[in-house]
Amino acid sequence: TASHILIDTRNIKDEEGLNQAKEKIEKLKEELDNGADFEKLAKKNSDCPSAKKGGGLGVIVRGQMVEEFEEAAFNTEVNGISEPVKTQF
Repeated sequence: TASHILIDTRNIKDEEGLNQAKEKIEKLKEELDNGADFEKLAKKNSDCPSAKKGGGLGVIVRGQMVEEFEEAAFNTEVNGISEPVKTQF
């Protein structure tokens, strides 16, 4: 199973907006590294409909998600948290 926190940058057109998004991502990762509750952060911060479920995506199989996400998901230890991953989303 996998969970994620999606910060949607697709509609950000300027460097300042992208920098703000990057800062938000880095802050969330730092909070997680310091023991913050993933589900609570996902519910509060994720731009994905899965936020309602604490970021939970359920069971995933290879070939189902975008390559960058799958690579991180299948190379992260169980109950681990990967580094942020940039995808088309």
